[in-house]
Amino acid sequence: MTDPATRRHVEINDGDQTVAAAEVTTFPQPNATVLASLHAASGHIAPGRRASLVDAVMDLPEVQQSTHLRAVVPLGDTESLWRLRERTEDAATRPAGATALVDADIPRAKTATAQSAVSESSEP
Repeated sequence: MTDPATRRHVEINDGDQTVAAAEVTTFPQPNATVLASLHAASGHIAPGRRASLVDAVMDLPEVQQSTHLRAVVPLGDTESLWRLRERTEDAATRPAGATALVDADIPRAKTATAQSAVSESSEP
């Protein structure tokens, strides 16, 4: 039996160095949950790089087609945690050792929502 999950590796680079990366697993079922593990390189990372990683993960088409996200983020990575809260709905965060576990809903794509609002308003 083949594994129906799709695994993606996402990286944010600064020059030739990878400064943040994520492993993302998505599933083809309706109302699926996305699993993501985000991590950053040690040392100083320019502000915005961790948020860019969250954006890259959340903008994956497979993620946009899912309804729920479960993410693992290093506990002190406040930039990623805040950006996840901005990009998701009903986010719940709890510590687990040296990481934070985030459970959140993925909002529907804005274009789909805007299109359905236009369709609904044009009906007699």
